[in-house]
Amino acid sequence: MPVLVYTENWDGKFKKLSFELVSYASEIAKMMGTSVTALSIGNVEQNELKKPGSYGASKIIEVKDDRLNHLINSAYSSIISQVAESEGANVIVFSNNFTGKALSPRVSVKLKAGLVSGVTALPSNLDPFTVQKKVFTGKAFANVVIKSDIKILTLSQNSFEIIETENNATIEAFTPEFTDNDFRTEVKDVTKVTGKVLLTDAEIVVSGGRGMKGPENWKPIEELAELLVAATACSRPVSDEGWRPHEEHTGQTGKIIAPNLYIACGISGAIQHLAGVSSSKFIVAINKDNDAPIFEAADYGIIGDVNKVLPEIIEAVKELKAES
Repeated sequence: MPVLVYTENWDGKFKKLSFELVSYASEIAKMMGTSVTALSIGNVEQNELKKPGSYGASKIIEVKDDRLNHLINSAYSSIISQVAESEGANVIVFSNNFTGKALSPRVSVKLKAGLVSGVTALPSNLDPFTVQKKVFTGKAFANVVIKSDIKILTLSQNSFEIIETENNATIEAFTPEFTDNDFRTEVKDVTKVTGKVLLTDAEIVVSGGRGMKGPENWKPIEELAELLVAATACSRPVSDEGWRPHEEHTGQTGKIIAPNLYIACGISGAIQHLAGVSSSKFIVAINKDNDAPIFEAADYGIIGDVNKVLPEIIEAVKELKAES
């Protein structure tokens, strides 16, 4: 009864997110005295497909079908459920990203499994099965008990370290049984943003708020993001004012992100905004108001006018890059 982990790929490549999931699943498997099976859906080259084995997976199951080159929730959830039943998995791990949030509830219904989303740590107990998650927009933790035979977890990004091993995984093909309902949704076209780092994939995010005082002052945000190979983001008031596009809005009503570094420039730190960025590994805040709520959540804070501080940071980054 292995731990099953869904390893998402992007255009045939696994990212850090998938390796974090496998590492997490591997530690759960050690606690349970079992192994990890990683599931890959879509076209992935063999050399890439072997990579989850370097993070603890002893078996990698691949499902290939030309119809699966784009995410179709009904088809993907059907595949994951069939693989879980075939493997006899009683713990299934997803990422707590948009894909995981779309698939895990469907799989939960199919398998009559208990689901806990946004877990942040390994189970504290196996009997009863107890896991920790953040509540109240990250201000507190809750210990949740799952009593069903099958347990489904979605792991918050950057909440578990990546652990490399020397494990050599076996690769097996799996052919699922589909119904017409599995493909009742048809993807006609996919338009992808090119030329910049996607906000949901970014390791570093540079974000601006009303403290930037207007769209004409956004150039330093973009310049710093380019230097750091980062994505740009903004608070809701900024997108509502039309200073920045709505797809950059982070917060409870926007995109929920968990980069390694989140740089908040001129953002006061309303609770709705912090709800979307509190899982960031490190938060750096720049604000001239030393009582701004953002400083309570920040790991590092700079008190000062963001329009004066940012140019100095940019120059410092340029100097460091020139030396390296």
